[in-house]
Amino acid sequence: MFINIRSTDSISIVPVTANDWEALQTTLTETQRHWANLNGFTGKAGQLCLLPDSQGGIGKVLAAYDAAEGKLWALAALPDKLPAGAYHLDCAWDKAECTQAAIGWGLGYYQFNQFRQPDDKPRPLLFAYADIQRADAFIQAVTLVRDLINLPANHMMPEHLSGVMRQLAGEYSAIFSEIVGEDLLAQNYPAVHAVGRASAHAPRMLELQWGNESDPALTLVGKGVCFDTGGLDIKPSQYMRLMQKDMGGAAHVLGLAKLVMQMQLPVRLRVLVPAVDNAIGGDAFRPGDILATRAGKHVEVDNTDAEGRLILCDALAAAAEKTPGLILDFATLTGAARVALGTEIPVFFSNNKELTTQLQAAAETTGELIWNLPLHKPYFAQMKSHFADFLNSGGSYGGAITAALFLNEFVPEGIRWAHFDVMAWNTRARAGRPIGGEAMGLFAVYRYLETVYP
Repeated sequence: MFINIRSTDSISIVPVTANDWEALQTTLTETQRHWANLNGFTGKAGQLCLLPDSQGGIGKVLAAYDAAEGKLWALAALPDKLPAGAYHLDCAWDKAECTQAAIGWGLGYYQFNQFRQPDDKPRPLLFAYADIQRADAFIQAVTLVRDLINLPANHMMPEHLSGVMRQLAGEYSAIFSEIVGEDLLAQNYPAVHAVGRASAHAPRMLELQWGNESDPALTLVGKGVCFDTGGLDIKPSQYMRLMQKDMGGAAHVLGLAKLVMQMQLPVRLRVLVPAVDNAIGGDAFRPGDILATRAGKHVEVDNTDAEGRLILCDALAAAAEKTPGLILDFATLTGAARVALGTEIPVFFSNNKELTTQLQAAAETTGELIWNLPLHKPYFAQMKSHFADFLNSGGSYGGAITAALFLNEFVPEGIRWAHFDVMAWNTRARAGRPIGGEAMGLFAVYRYLETVYP
């Protein structure tokens, strides 16, 4: 993937945009300009031109990228397109920019091959003036998120998610614990139990703790619905097809936790993952049921397919009990967020204006788009119940907002909180981002964390 020392015979890669191309041509030999023009190279994003040397080999690589996507994905297509060999980055980018490009290069290697023969073709190696340890940490974190989401449900049930979290804890000398099955009732996680009790795969509350007691407390909460049939309000088959990704929130917080621990961020980290299989069975929870929650509030089930917020409410209540300085949750929570912003832009909500502004600034810095929607409290009236404190669903309009308002009921005032509603899946292939599970918002959120916890 990377080489630490630039070899004398490595081939230069010159990143170029359409706006750069005219000026760049003046630095090429007449033969190179002619070759590039003969091959129709214009600097349009995605174009690649291999300029020959005097011996008929590759003398230089022109790699066109989209400036709007920043440096992160500038080289991401190349590991799959370039012949094997040693290459070096030939441009005026600073170390931070080269590190971003190295992350994209590394993610360009990504393949999910657990259930098929891997592509063992030789791959190119890159030398770049970059922080390779940082690049490797991000590549590992994103790879973990992708791999967990890509695993089908018969290989990623609550007990499997537990095993992954336990292994991650062992890798970084963290403390892992779990509450399983009927013990959820004894230890006051009634909503998690209700959602997962119909499955042969027992529901669980998973927890990881890491860091020094004296450091500021950060809690991550991830939705771990390992498969979602929709429950008795069963999903149509076309909407159930990708529901292996409904534990994408859990995958995100595990990837983010790995990054925090590997980069030794000075925080006292706590990760909570309610892990369930929302199955259909004789003991499945029903529309009209009124469920207790850890916070003492009662919720009337309007729709069993709005189950993610039910397990998250218990986890958020548990997170708040230790009054951390910050709670971040990730969830594949609503189709409404996808309708609003499409599949590639994570939606986030926050109860704190300063936190919102800081997250947006971090997104600008990293070039990863995340988008804030309002916690518009008048919409909470859509979840009014005649028999319980409120419903678990707010009807047809503003679904991402009403879901966030539901969660907000379980985060006490005074605790900074942000909720990320993510697709966690690439529906189209792009450079370094194949179809399948995807980490969304990870770069922006980590940038925010390392800014406030230097």
